[in-house]
Amino acid sequence: MNARERCSGRPGISRDPVATCRLRAAEGDGILNFKKKIWSALTCQRFRTRRRVAALQILALALVSTFFFSCSRPQPNSSTTAETHEVTDEAGRHVTLPIKIDRIVSLAPNLTEIVYAVGAGDRLVGDTSYCDYPPEAKNLTKVGDTLHPSIERIIALKPQIVLVSTASQLENFTRQLDEQKIAVYVTNPQTVVQVFDAIEKLGRLFGTGHVTSRLLSDLRRRALAVETVSAPLKPVRVFYQVSDQPLYTIGRDAYLTDLIKRAGGVSVTADVPTAFPRFSDEAALASKPDAILLPTGRSIGNANSNVAAALKNSPAVRDNRVYKINDDLLSRPGPRLVDGLEQLARSLHPEAFK
Repeated sequence: MNARERCSGRPGISRDPVATCRLRAAEGDGILNFKKKIWSALTCQRFRTRRRVAALQILALALVSTFFFSCSRPQPNSSTTAETHEVTDEAGRHVTLPIKIDRIVSLAPNLTEIVYAVGAGDRLVGDTSYCDYPPEAKNLTKVGDTLHPSIERIIALKPQIVLVSTASQLENFTRQLDEQKIAVYVTNPQTVVQVFDAIEKLGRLFGTGHVTSRLLSDLRRRALAVETVSAPLKPVRVFYQVSDQPLYTIGRDAYLTDLIKRAGGVSVTADVPTAFPRFSDEAALASKPDAILLPTGRSIGNANSNVAAALKNSPAVRDNRVYKINDDLLSRPGPRLVDGLEQLARSLHPEAFK
């Protein structure tokens, strides 16, 4: 009997054969013998009828029981498939995620800061050795550094989602995490607006829209205030030194190029392809920046605290316009990026931002 027959109450029933009584008057039988046969037949018929009724009653009881248990048994929750949904991350990948995310691993400091800022910090179960803000992040289980996380540690934490900052992080471990049904979500903002969009998307994924909305409202207000003041000012030609040996800077695809523009500057390497290109000494010498930015201190210590040799004779050095800004505020595209924007604007246009 199939499930449809059970739940419809109309199963295909084949009645078991019941013994029949045959009545035939044999030649030479008297009326008395024939009456006896009639009585015997009637008795047999009654017996047969009782057996048939009893069999039908048993069968009906069995059908009712089967119907009850098959149709009243808890069926798979129709919302099971609805407990996940598909989203597209910033690398253009289709990612299936739980609607309610309770266990998160972050593989980048900026993403850790975003998770806390949108009100989902209590769901973080692991992050990297570079994740040091807010202070609570230092107490989480460390899964290695940003570029070389331990897959074994990540899997042991049983996260529902792993956050990574660029698609380049995916190559080494996506397959292993896919085998464990652990989703990987990529963020890759290239402008300040896209940083805000990334924050909004993560807040939506974690179901903390109200907190995220308040956060973004404040960040956008502060960014707009800086842009309103800097927009009419003459842009300052800026060289952003990512590192001095070897010399790296920012290029066309870096969100920092957009940040400098909003602060009232223009990157002398804005047209260089990629986000963080290596720069030759000859090209640096020819760039002649009016200001040099050295992101340093905090998590990177004294690294990148000296101007590259190729820039020693630039207008920026001659005019004493070398600015050191907390690297964490600039290199982490998250909520504190607006703090970096405000400091950058004050450095480039001190007369306008007092």
